[in-house]
Amino acid sequence: MKTLKMLVTAALLLGIPAVLIAGGYGKSHTSGGMNQNDIVDTAVGAGDFNTLVAAVQAAGLVDTLKSEGPFTVFAPTDAAFAKLPPGTVEDLLRPENREKLQAILTYHVVAGRVYAKDAMKLRSAKTVNGQSFHISAPYGRPMMVDNAKIVKADIVASNGVIHVIDTVIIPD
Repeated sequence: MKTLKMLVTAALLLGIPAVLIAGGYGKSHTSGGMNQNDIVDTAVGAGDFNTLVAAVQAAGLVDTLKSEGPFTVFAPTDAAFAKLPPGTVEDLLRPENREKLQAILTYHVVAGRVYAKDAMKLRSAKTVNGQSFHISAPYGRPMMVDNAKIVKADIVASNGVIHVIDTVIIPD
């Protein structure tokens, strides 16, 4: 928990606002309306992605994820990052591990807007880091990307879509 607080403080000191939208995750695709915030601002405003936002900042990917896109981000929650072995996040945030952090984070991003109804028809998706992850949608069970469960889908941002996942997915 101490590490999470340090990450949030670092993100805020680096100029990422604490809360940019009200109401949690923003607009879902099915609820209509367009979220005026980009992917980064939507994640910051949700409050469940402090570690992800700090990692995106440390990796130098904020400008990319604030650009026009569109992107689909499979966003691990703070609880997902907490599942990693102790010291993993701190190690990844070190400047000498920036390329490794970029590879992991870009493995969570697909070019274009991919809504859940479309993703369910796929077996895999090519990520912006060049590798693909496996997609499965077993009948009666939550959709999965690799070993991560999608716990909330189709959060619309001005430059893409966010799907919330419960586990950090790691490229080969």
